[in-house]
Amino acid sequence: MEDKILEQRLIDIEINLANQEKVIDELNSVVIEQGKNIDLLLRQNKMLIEALREDTVKPLSEETPPPHY
Repeated sequence: MEDKILEQRLIDIEINLANQEKVIDELNSVVIEQGKNIDLLLRQNKMLIEALREDTVKPLSEETPPPHY
């Protein structure tokens, strides 16, 4: 009887281990995808910061008025 209990415990442990390995693989995939998204966002942020530094819009005091003024 004790052998069956030990065998069932071992089976339960193996099932739990398999489930944990599956969850770890799924989490790893999520982390990889999030890393890619973070890299993209960092590149986009850098591009926006560079665009702002180029002063594409002049201050109002430096703008030339349109010809009809």
